[in-house]
Amino acid sequence: MKKRTVGRVSAPTVYDVAERSGVSIATVSRVYRNPDSVRLQTRERVLEAARELGYVPSGSARGLASRTTGVLGLCFPDYADPDAETAAAMSDADDDQAVMLYSDQIIRGMERASRRHGYALLIAASLDGGPESLVAKVAGRVDGFAVLAQTVPTEDLEVISRRLPVVMLAGPREIDHLDHIVVANADGERELARHLIEDHGLRRLAFIGGEVKSPDADARFHGFREACREAGLTVPEQPELRAAMMTQAEGARTAQALLDRADAAGLPRPEAMLFANDQMAVGALQALERRGVRVPRDIAVTGFDGIPLSRIVRPPLTTVRQPIRQLGEQAVELLVQRLADRDRPPVSLELPVSMVRRASCGCG
Repeated sequence: MKKRTVGRVSAPTVYDVAERSGVSIATVSRVYRNPDSVRLQTRERVLEAARELGYVPSGSARGLASRTTGVLGLCFPDYADPDAETAAAMSDADDDQAVMLYSDQIIRGMERASRRHGYALLIAASLDGGPESLVAKVAGRVDGFAVLAQTVPTEDLEVISRRLPVVMLAGPREIDHLDHIVVANADGERELARHLIEDHGLRRLAFIGGEVKSPDADARFHGFREACREAGLTVPEQPELRAAMMTQAEGARTAQALLDRADAAGLPRPEAMLFANDQMAVGALQALERRGVRVPRDIAVTGFDGIPLSRIVRPPLTTVRQPIRQLGEQAVELLVQRLADRDRPPVSLELPVSMVRRASCGCG
């Protein structure tokens, strides 16, 4: 097998993948450039060979070999929320930043830090085409990249990290040798639940979680459970409800579902709804208003993230503010440091959060 050498790393080439998978070089190229033109069985065989060899397709082999592309990458799932702009417009706030969501602010932080270090930023955000397309879009065209949790399968990250610096954003530390940044999700939600219990005297609390595979939402639920345990309340095994996606529409749906379930069973409604993120909480505020439920007099509502929209909805949302832009900036700093010293020990950072008390819980 022919291999070219990148520093101390023996890097497989397209020739190696072709030989391993038993296809032509042209077929390997088409798998990455135009996958629909290759039969599924052949495509899977080529991708499997590439994974086994640790091959990363390159948009500029010369730049990748010298690590002088001058580009850093970001991979994240494109969870667009079409209701965000509508909510901002209805708030009558003259704020161009109002519709910035979680991923938007990470991008802003990475862009700022990348410019400071002389890099451009390449973004791959997609729910279509699967994780292979995300990897192909980014890994071969950058010097290093950041990946949001649950965006790229762990086995693919293992392969890519042999060639490029990778930093994981949010979620648990799935790969020990990768740099990792997370925020204090459990601590923030625990403090928020304590505030509702101790300062407002609320006892019937309902936590609305995210998708089953949302590590940040699960960490927040863990903090909620700790606060319930400390206060002597019933500790739920699962969130009261889970959203299919953490959007405003899902927040509205789950809020209405909680009311309908309590009313149908003749049970008291929750005194507070704690949502795993701000977008869902904003959707809940709108749904509760339509139902004639007064917030916070009838039900308190809280979120998590501290996106700009949380401060301009009515009533303003009590939330936990995480340093989202700093998350992006720190990702770039770690990538730059890793490019300068590939052998430095892996770094794991936990960034602090802060509770923001506003009118939706009865403060302010």
